[in-house]
Amino acid sequence: MAPIYLTGDKSGISEFINKFDIFLFDCDGVLWSGDHIFPGTVETLELLRSKGKKIIFVTNNSTKSRSDYQKKLISMGIPSNVDEIFASAYSSAIYIARILKLPAPKNKVFVLGESGIETELKSEGVEFIGGTDPAYRRDITPEDYKGIADGSLLDENVGIVLVGLDFHVNYLKLSHAYQYLARGAKFLATNTDSILPSNHTFFPGAGSISIPLINMTGQQPTALGKPSQAMMDAIEGKFLFDRKTACMIGDRLDTDVRFGIEGKLGGTLAVLTGVTKKSEWEADGAAVVPAYYVDRLSDLRG
Repeated sequence: MAPIYLTGDKSGISEFINKFDIFLFDCDGVLWSGDHIFPGTVETLELLRSKGKKIIFVTNNSTKSRSDYQKKLISMGIPSNVDEIFASAYSSAIYIARILKLPAPKNKVFVLGESGIETELKSEGVEFIGGTDPAYRRDITPEDYKGIADGSLLDENVGIVLVGLDFHVNYLKLSHAYQYLARGAKFLATNTDSILPSNHTFFPGAGSISIPLINMTGQQPTALGKPSQAMMDAIEGKFLFDRKTACMIGDRLDTDVRFGIEGKLGGTLAVLTGVTKKSEWEADGAAVVPAYYVDRLSDLRG
């Protein structure tokens, strides 16, 4: 079924907004691109709030913690609180601490990622190594090769490798991660987005960081961001909402829209300011099709 085009349709927009009580928003590509907020974003969110709608910011970007995301939202003029934000780093920490619950002592996490992951793991009391530690942000040495190979440089308590977007990924980190996985560690990913929209173009996403490890091990990581339903279950458990009264708004078919469809939400809205192009769902045999679409988020102002 073809999606409903809402841009310029005032009655259609009004009916759309009235149909839902909760709106789940992707951030990058919908609200902003990089540090550029799209015109009308603030006013659109204010309109929804004025109608009593609940807003939840759901992002796959693991480089920031919830508090970091709140600071970004506020800096762009978007009022928010930490409890409205559900990021993949937080989802990963919740999964590791409350669902996976590996027995001690072999429950330490080796992180390929930035400080957002570390902050959320700390908030859940999860031990970790790697991440932003300068000891791993350097070139590999002959001593590293020897110590990694014989295990003397490996932490025997690492039972999980968690991969997110890492701006300092290198051969040394990948070598450690591979050895932990080869020794039986669980393979987790904050998300598997191949690309990240920023500054009106695209950059490598967290999924690109996982690819070398997938190639080496033949394993697929358990993904904890959109479209993983583990993330949807966690969001529902926290906010206690009726899925049929919720709508997912995003710029990607493979993550945002699929997340909403597989989560059996009441609706999905694609916004054409990020990754997805209209031609993708118009192609023959398109697997994922949104229920609605607009050219830009501000079109919801009618």
